[in-house]
Formats: sequence, C-alpha cells, structure tokens
Amino acid sequence: MAKSQLSFTDVDLTVTVPAGTRIIEISEKIGAGITYGCREGDCGTCLTQVIEGADFLSEPSALERRVLKENLAGHDIRLACQCQVLGGRVKVRPG
Repeated sequence: MAKSQLSFTDVDLTVTVPAGTRIIEISEKIGAGITYGCREGDCGTCLTQVIEGADFLSEPSALERRVLKENLAGHDIRLACQCQVLGGRVKVRPG
C-alpha cells in the first residue's frame, strides 16, 4: 500500500500515513489543532489550509465544494473530514 507524509505545522509534526487517509483522522490522533463539529451537525468547522501538496489530495466531493463555497473558502482551503491524502508529501494547518 502506498504511503504519504502528512505534516501539521501547528504542532510541528510529520507522520507517515497510508494512502486514502483522511486528514481529520490523523489530526485527531496526534492532537493537532484542526477542530470539527461534524458529529454535532456543524459542517465546515474543519476548514484546513493546504500549505503544500494539494496535488496529492483527493478531488473535492460535491458536499465539500458546497461547504467551501458557503464559507467563502480560498483555493488553498479544504475540509479535513472529506479530503484524503493519496500520496506524496502534504503540509496543512488549521484554516
């Protein structure tokens, strides 16, 4: 299985993850500062800035595109709960 490097600049930590891993899964495990309210029905709280490696992320789903548009998110912002790391090196921080 392909591996990826996922870096969180807010906690200065890089981890190796299997391809297909969602950013929020790792953020939660390592204690990074990406917050989320998905479980409470508050979609859009996990906005995450992609500093490097956007080409190594999954394409935004229709839901993600809608939420990003509603939040007037810039081109470098993704939802950590939706976006999967597919390979390479990706660097993120809370949006």
